[in-house]
This record gives sequence, structure tokens and C-alpha cells, in this order.
Amino acid sequence: MSACQVENAAAATDASRVLLAFWPWEVEHLAIVRATRVEGKHRKKAHEPLRVEPSDLTAATPNGACLFSALLSTHLKPGEATTLEVLYVLTHAVDPYPAAIVGRSESQLVYYHDSAVLLTPYHVLEQATYIKLPSNRIESITMVDPTSRAGAEIKYGTYYNQMPITYLRISVCYEVGPFAVVEKLERKVDIPCQGHIKVTDQYKMRHDVAWYKRIFSRPECPRIWPLANTLSSSIKDRLYFTLLQGPRYGWHCTPSFTAGYGLPLEDFLFESVDGRRYINLTFGIPQLDTVVDDFATTVILPEGSKNPQAIVHFPNPQAIVHFPTKTSYSYHDAGRAKVVIKKKNVVGEHNVPFQVYYESNPTFMLADPSTLWAVIIVVVCVAYSLFQAFSTQAGNQDTI
Repeated sequence: MSACQVENAAAATDASRVLLAFWPWEVEHLAIVRATRVEGKHRKKAHEPLRVEPSDLTAATPNGACLFSALLSTHLKPGEATTLEVLYVLTHAVDPYPAAIVGRSESQLVYYHDSAVLLTPYHVLEQATYIKLPSNRIESITMVDPTSRAGAEIKYGTYYNQMPITYLRISVCYEVGPFAVVEKLERKVDIPCQGHIKVTDQYKMRHDVAWYKRIFSRPECPRIWPLANTLSSSIKDRLYFTLLQGPRYGWHCTPSFTAGYGLPLEDFLFESVDGRRYINLTFGIPQLDTVVDDFATTVILPEGSKNPQAIVHFPNPQAIVHFPTKTSYSYHDAGRAKVVIKKKNVVGEHNVPFQVYYESNPTFMLADPSTLWAVIIVVVCVAYSLFQAFSTQAGNQDTI
């Protein structure tokens, strides 16, 4: 999180954007970047979200720095100043030290590398950098005067008159606990014509810091039920519930596990002004502090739906989404349209609503009941025919 006051030079022209700089390795691990313009003070403070997009000036920056543009809705006139708050999330940005451990009782250390000064294409008059760590167990830090520490917080600066694209490398080694990363998550959302929405999440997870040198022993784990299921009867009357997942050092959930639940259709299905129906769901996962390397959401539409269109409101164009339209088949229908939304490097900030619009055919709402009644009628007719045949045969034998 960066908060900076930007001032347009008195001799310059109106500024329509503010450039944000990142190193190439940061762009590779960049999950999301947001910029907000802050106006006013205290209770009258107003926050205006800004659109962020890659800049076409990247080729002209030194040392391979990559630039993004935060577009200002109101141009910044010469001599004027404004405050920007920039939030960006980096995934897989720490290195385990050591890379592997022998016992799970050993301390797990990681290295975090950064710069003591803000990477920016502008001249910086005054700045300070604060690094807040998850624990007070700090093994080592890089000292760049002036540097101070208070508990789990490290302060670098204040620094004055820094030149553009300045880099002062720092490293912080601290202790962390085991944490999980979702390698792959496949979510299937089945939307029926009537009833409940069925959501199925299939996870493949791993522990993402130090690897465990020894063989992972299953008897050392807590008791695991053969079906590994959570009974819905114990949670159906609750407004919310928590499923606790405890990763261990060296833990790798190779066989993926599945979590499923149902949602009332009337709370998520709506009709637009143009007559189309649309489903309103949330993209992302409930684990806000968990990274998903590869995420795919499949929305299976009701039978007879056509012309599906997915709309995802990601905060910046860095989130690339694919919308292939395919067909899903089951045991009782002739094929249903489905939309697949794919995204890599997903974090908690990606938990935003998305909509899938489609054109529905009301006659298909009777498809499942009609099929059921047709099967029942056929079974009754066959049973009646067999009964008549056996009765006739028995009557002929009695006559003989």
C-alpha cells in the first residue's frame, strides 16, 4: 500500500495520468493493482477509484522498469497537487530459508526482498517506507540509514530528494508459519430451470514454504474419515460456518478434495430490462488470504439457453479472462450451454460479482417434468401389457 502526494510542475501542462513503476519481477508476480484519488480531509474525505492500465512508455524507462498509468478523471493543472493511494498485491514474493527442513518443529524462515525507496519515474522530495511483518520473530534486516524498528514494524527513512527510478535493495528475514496455496481450483455452478443452484469446488492444494525432507507419514495426521465429508445436517440451520484447513510442512494435497453446497435460485437469478435472464455470482474463493494459481469457474446454464454472455468486473485490465462457450451433457438432457471463466494468480481482492446473461426458452422448463411423466407412463404401460399377457396366458391354461 502506497500513499503519495503528487504535484504537477508549475511549468508543465495539464496532467491526465500518473505513472506507476514496477520492476519486471514484480510484474510477473503482480496479482492486482488499484489506485484511488483522495480529496478532502477528515470526514469530508472522498475516495475516487481510478482506472489503471499498462503504459506505452515502458520501453523508454531505464533498468527495464515497467510502467502503469493511473488515469485521472479530472486533469491535474500546473501547480496543483493531489493524493493517490495505490494498492498492489504480489504473490509468491518470499523465498524460504532454508528451502527444505528435516523436522516440522524447526523454525520456518523466509526472505522478503524490496527497495527502501519507492520505485517511481518522478523526482521524490520526501518519503518513508514502512514494512509490517506478521510476527516479531525477525532474524535479520538490511540497514539503510536511517532505519528503525518497533516490534513487527520496520521503518526506512525519511529520505529526501531521491532521483527517478532509484533502487536501494533491502532484505528482511523473518519467521512464518505454514500456509496453503491452491494450485488449481475448478468450480462448477449448475443452474437449473427451477430448484437450487449446485456449486461444487474441487481443490488441489500444497504447502508453499519450506519443503519437508522426510516422507510424509499418514499415521502422524489427525484422524481422517474415509469419505472426508462434512455433514450438511450440522450446518444447514446456520447463517455461516467455517471450514478449517490446517496445512503442515511438506503437505501436498495431490488427490484434490471437493466441497459442495447449494444456493436458492431466486436469490441469484434475475431478469434484465431487455428480457434476458442473468445469474449474479461472486468470482473468487472464501479463503481471503489464500492464493490460487489457476482458477476456472464453469457456469452450466439451464437447458435450452442460448447466446450466453459473461461480464466480470475486474478492477484493471491486467486480469485476463477467457469466455469459451461450450456444451455440457448429462444423463437426462440433450446438452446445455456453459461458460468457462479462467483466471490465473487469483487473490482475495478478486472477490467481485460477475454476471452471466443468457436467453432462455420457457418451454424447456417443462422438459424435466415431461420426461419424468413420460417415463412413468411408459413403465405403467409396459407393466400393464405384461400383466394382461400373463393373465391371458393363465386363462388359456385353465381352459385347457
